[in-house]
Amino acid sequence: MFTVDKLSKTIKQKQILKDVSFSLPRGQIGVFLGGSGVGKSTLFRVLNHLETHDTGQVTLDGHRLNLSTVSKEHTIGMVFQHFNLFDHLSVEKNITLPLIKLQNKKRLEAKQIALQLLDQYGLFDKAQSSIHALSGGQKQRLAIARTLALKPQIVCLDEPTSALDPHLTDQVARYIQEIAQSGCIVLVSTHDLQLVNKLDAHIFLMHSGTIIESALKSAYEANFGDYPHLNNYLSM
Repeated sequence: MFTVDKLSKTIKQKQILKDVSFSLPRGQIGVFLGGSGVGKSTLFRVLNHLETHDTGQVTLDGHRLNLSTVSKEHTIGMVFQHFNLFDHLSVEKNITLPLIKLQNKKRLEAKQIALQLLDQYGLFDKAQSSIHALSGGQKQRLAIARTLALKPQIVCLDEPTSALDPHLTDQVARYIQEIAQSGCIVLVSTHDLQLVNKLDAHIFLMHSGTIIESALKSAYEANFGDYPHLNNYLSM
């Protein structure tokens, strides 16, 4: 079980996150909804120690996580909205470099891991290609593969369909479901209601830096009247 308890963050005297609390079991997907500026991306950045938090704690299977070390320990991984790939490296080296530098893998082992993931994500024939030769969908698949290579237990995907053509939403949903089925906890921030409709997920609606309503998607669909805030947002 992954639990976030009363996580708060203030930037320049403006509270960006306010007592954010939620729990998710292993193998489950959490989808975070809400308009721009409600704190979704900041939450993911805090969980990945790209921003520090002010108060609150995070636990995994009952053990408190030190967010200052999660990136070094690779407990939590991040797939960025704009991918953040290493443009000067080949596709293969985008995966092998973090493995060598961050996990001290031997080059041969790193290469084997990279090629296995590239094959899994349909990029095997692109291993020596430049990043500039990839389509948006291929870049996203590489970004996912690079994150999974480090074997995180929790994977955050920030707006995973925003930089892609709409017809790729089915593919993105399939990848997210597969990551969860592998035993990871998957957190997704999105404005894409088409993506939400394709995921079997826990839905968390954020407003002004806090979660104002949450539900299993199946529970919401069975009794949407019980969730007025979610119903209003998802009916837009």
